[in-house]
Amino acid sequence: MANKQKNIILFGRSGCGKGTQANLLIKDFGLKYISSGDLLRDRSKKDDFTGNKLKKVMIEGGRVPTSIMFNIWAESIGTMKKEIDDSGVIIDGSPRSLIEAKLIDNIFKWYEWKDVKIILLDISREEAFNRLTKRRICKKCGQLIPWVGDFKNIKKCDKCGGELIIRIDDKPEAINARLEYFNKDVQPAIDYYEKQGRLIKINGDNPIKKVYSDIRRKI
Repeated sequence: MANKQKNIILFGRSGCGKGTQANLLIKDFGLKYISSGDLLRDRSKKDDFTGNKLKKVMIEGGRVPTSIMFNIWAESIGTMKKEIDDSGVIIDGSPRSLIEAKLIDNIFKWYEWKDVKIILLDISREEAFNRLTKRRICKKCGQLIPWVGDFKNIKKCDKCGGELIIRIDDKPEAINARLEYFNKDVQPAIDYYEKQGRLIKINGDNPIKKVYSDIRRKI
């Protein structure tokens, strides 16, 4: 296994900037990227029972069962083993529960990926709600535009020039459901890592460059 390998679990409330920070880490370190949200959105496009139900649940801000989520997640990470062995991986949006945290530990142990950095981008519920109700997504290429820093001034997608719209699952009702879910189900996973002395807390309220600098220093 290459010495340069870096394995990072990056999580926090919706809107905390995980995707933005993940992109910066990928650019600098060439890491593979696995986003639970992206995996679910991709799977929801398939016209079968699971795909259609995922679409409905995500629009309503509901919870995808751990068994379904982990099956999708584990299948994806297994196909990337060789690339992850070479460089490392960023897991964005998981774990979403204490059970998932323990399952992910087992997966990393199975694949012999060690020294996993557990990074929490810490923002308040109020800040998360404000960002989520204002962030946009490119209708053409799907790039997510966060409501932070200079991104607030972007009128069209800076990647392809496409129209920016509100994401279908970023309605206030769905956002509140996701934030409530974080407090109820994700917090035990945070406590699990913290009790083990593995949790790295980063102040997600800071500007993007400062957040990234703090992450770099910790890894």
